[in-house]
Amino acid sequence: MTTSAISRAAGTSQTAEAATEAGPRSGRARPVGTSPGRSGRIEGLDGLRALAIVGVLVYHLNASWLPGGFLGVDVFFVVSGFLITTLLVREHERTGRIALSQFWVRRARRLLPALVLCVLTSVLIARAVSQDLLVEVGRQMLGALTFSTNWIEITAGSSYFDQTAPQLFMNFWSLAVEEQFYLVWPLVTLALLAVASRVRVGVALAVGLASSVLMAVMFTPGTDATRVYYGTDTHVMGLMAGAALAFAWASPRLAGWVAPSRWGRFGAYAVPLALVVLLAEMFLLDEQSSLTFRGGIVMASVATAVLVMGVLERRPGGMTATQRVMRHPVAGWVGARSYSIYLWHWPVILLVALDNPSAPGTPSHLLTRLWCVLVTLALADLTFRFVETPFRTLGFRGVATALRRGLSILTLRGRRGLAAVVTVLAVGTTVIVLTAPDQSETARLLAANEAAADASATAAPTAAATPGSATPTSVPAATTTRATAPTGASPSRSASGANASFTMPTGNEIDAYGDSIMVGSLQALQYYFPGIRIDAKSNRRWSDGLTEVSARGDGNRRAVILAFGTNAGVDEDRVKQVLDVLGPDRMVVLVNIMGPFARVDTDNATLELVARGRPNVVVADWADAIRAHPDQVQSDRIHPTIRGAHLFSKTVRQAMADLSARNTGTKVVLKDLPIP
Repeated sequence: MTTSAISRAAGTSQTAEAATEAGPRSGRARPVGTSPGRSGRIEGLDGLRALAIVGVLVYHLNASWLPGGFLGVDVFFVVSGFLITTLLVREHERTGRIALSQFWVRRARRLLPALVLCVLTSVLIARAVSQDLLVEVGRQMLGALTFSTNWIEITAGSSYFDQTAPQLFMNFWSLAVEEQFYLVWPLVTLALLAVASRVRVGVALAVGLASSVLMAVMFTPGTDATRVYYGTDTHVMGLMAGAALAFAWASPRLAGWVAPSRWGRFGAYAVPLALVVLLAEMFLLDEQSSLTFRGGIVMASVATAVLVMGVLERRPGGMTATQRVMRHPVAGWVGARSYSIYLWHWPVILLVALDNPSAPGTPSHLLTRLWCVLVTLALADLTFRFVETPFRTLGFRGVATALRRGLSILTLRGRRGLAAVVTVLAVGTTVIVLTAPDQSETARLLAANEAAADASATAAPTAAATPGSATPTSVPAATTTRATAPTGASPSRSASGANASFTMPTGNEIDAYGDSIMVGSLQALQYYFPGIRIDAKSNRRWSDGLTEVSARGDGNRRAVILAFGTNAGVDEDRVKQVLDVLGPDRMVVLVNIMGPFARVDTDNATLELVARGRPNVVVADWADAIRAHPDQVQSDRIHPTIRGAHLFSKTVRQAMADLSARNTGTKVVLKDLPIP
């Protein structure tokens, strides 16, 4: 899944303290988010931010390491909703009004400078690494700079979960959700401040509940969930949970409910239990699970709200274990820089992955991921020190004044040189945006191959060898030779007791069904299996495979290759149904999957389990084959390159040969065909 909001708790502060404002009535600064007698610093919130950004970072480095790490987004949403609402309530309490224009300027000051730096730098570096990273980059930049990424990508039909073109700023969808919250929520808060505290809390909870229900209703298992995940309307439950908590904390009548120690016996365990629940969800949920969209995200938001309560509470006995963890200096350092870490981490991951390809499960992959972390932290720290902090403390005018002073000490040659550099960068960025491709090389290849696959499926003869036929099949010498059958080997028999023909098939005895992985391997499959009939389209799922195989029925040839699962995972029931339709007398090769998905190992284990006990079925281990050759995968880390397509086809051919040998007792020796 995965992605994510991290405006560093709405950019309210680069530390975990509520902003201080000078109130026009008193002329004195008083901490926002506090009342008399409360400390101005909310210790521990940086720890929550650190937990959130670590979850998101690990998820994007390798989803299988932390399948539900994307829930870090919702942790940020809760913290943002709490801090922003607290800021607004305290400003109104102090001044009797909410200065909307000043509020929005402060948000822009917190968010825009670092974001602009990240966007421009990433675009320039991406141009030097790969054109594929610049697909529709103008649209991406528009969304990033206007905080509308989520709706722009929804309108464009982009997918957060199925990517053929990796998007440099895909993670900015959550910043867009937060900024839209910043635009609307101050107006709503201003209206709610005219009613009782209980009503305010109730309204916030009602909006959060409505968003949760809408997400659950709109989510359809087995389909792309980008609209549900990106939508502001379907993903504000965390922000509303934080807002409701802020309203309650600010109310003398309701503040007691915010203290877990006052919840009776359960209160002693509520905060550590919330932490356990949140961590368990990060380890157990994934982007394809129905539970994620039908209660999982809501549960994570509630757990985070309880953790915020645990951070807020001051107990006479001193700090709790959870508070000590959240206040650790390392957590504070990471949390303070979480916004910049979030901005940089995804572009860094994409750029490093293309510059130094590696496959999950290998030492090189671990090393490249460690390098991604180090580069991200270095960039985030520099951005925090030299961009975020100056703009936060000095504002736009103050930074402009400081820059003018700095320029004034330069010589004329120095100023001209600097102006030339800025001009070149500006022109270069403009040219890059205007000349950016609208399709990746992968997408173009898939489109061309898909058209060729359609033509192949239409033109191929429908006559095929009858399943179960005992007639031996001749195999061209250029493709295979057979060794003598081992002693004691005997042909397999079908479930009906008749001899089954499992000799190595030629291409015109093979049907292939698949998704975009097979589409990308079209020419290679036709090279290794001349006459093969291929029915493959991008974005197909196992449910589509069942439809296509069933539609052809008895017309299916005696050997069938099935390659689904890249989209929406492996549906065990659908796989079994496809195999039942094909019957026990056809040779069937199931190709397992490889990609940056948390579910890869689980899905592949499912295929192995289904194939076990079916003598006519074998699994082609594409995952293991490509893991040893990470350079043979496209920039999206999913689809094979031209050489990768040959590796895919060789893996399938070897699996077919193994299946033949297993059932006939005759070893099939495959000749190594040169890559044309």
